[in-house]
Amino acid sequence: MPPMQMLSAERAHVLGVKMAAWGLVPRKRFNDPPTLHTKVWNREFSNPIGLAAGFDKHAEAMDGMLRMGFGFVEVGSITPEPQDGNPKPRVFRLKEDKAIINRYGFNSEGHECAYQRLKQRADKLKSKEQEESSSNGIVGINLGKNKTSPDPVGDYVKGVHCLGCLGDYLVINVSSPNTPGLREMQGREQLAQLIDKVIEARDSLPCTPKPPLVVKIAPDLTEKDKEDIAAVVLRKQSSIDGLTISNTTVSRPDSLNSKHKSEIGGLSGQPLQQMSTETVRDMYRLTQGQLPIIGVGGVNSGQSAYDKIKAGASLVQLYTSLAYEGSPLVTRIKRELDEILRADGYKSVSEAVGADHRSDAS
Repeated sequence: MPPMQMLSAERAHVLGVKMAAWGLVPRKRFNDPPTLHTKVWNREFSNPIGLAAGFDKHAEAMDGMLRMGFGFVEVGSITPEPQDGNPKPRVFRLKEDKAIINRYGFNSEGHECAYQRLKQRADKLKSKEQEESSSNGIVGINLGKNKTSPDPVGDYVKGVHCLGCLGDYLVINVSSPNTPGLREMQGREQLAQLIDKVIEARDSLPCTPKPPLVVKIAPDLTEKDKEDIAAVVLRKQSSIDGLTISNTTVSRPDSLNSKHKSEIGGLSGQPLQQMSTETVRDMYRLTQGQLPIIGVGGVNSGQSAYDKIKAGASLVQLYTSLAYEGSPLVTRIKRELDEILRADGYKSVSEAVGADHRSDAS
């Protein structure tokens, strides 16, 4: 958040999470209009603007961020065992480009720590002790694998078993560029095996309703990669419930100006905007609009959110732009999106999902 620009990127991140966990964040003063209300996976979202995974890695600040005005918050990625991630420094601001490069490497406090926090929150909401919390706020849980795990698929299955009943949806993150070998799990055979196992684990959970399963993919995919992923996720015998598009990119556009542009890691923010939107568009087409998509990458305005929605996203997420513009950004994006939707004649967000594809066909 802007005053924190004086701190290093990682210190600012850690402090931002702690402030949100302590409730030291501005509360929303903008009532979400009916235009922004939407229903996905039979869950009611007061607005489609969410906080992407990567900010609240350890499930500490969910309610603080929901109070800020987000329609949903995604925590993680959370690995089975605690791990430190990659050596510091590992986060770099590209101020001239409104971007960030990170190589955190799934730094995580582990399943058990996250379980305790998520369980405590769930218990408070059930007993209505936390009346000021956004009890209608949606919380997703993003699952990862340990860096040196001998059984990557088993790591995701453990995550489903441990945390599955505490989230409104689960994300299987196979697209971070900062964990060796992770993106290989997006391959057709590997992804099919992974999905089969996590669906089996999800279906065995003792809670009702079962949490929807979402797979998070990279923007750095060939057309063949995208076709393979679409074929796997649409299988009748074990189809998933949605896609998150996209993670950070390992590409470096020629337009980058920052001195940090050559740092190793995933690039997020403004330079990712068009690439991620095109990946949303491609996957919506390849899946025939059958799966809800969470669009993420370079969302920094009502228009950029709207572009992803028209390309096929039912929901959108942001993170990097929040680091640059702070909490007022959330309300601004919602106001702008509401105005754009009404100006284009839409009564709700859901009416605009995939609109570009309908205009292309006409």
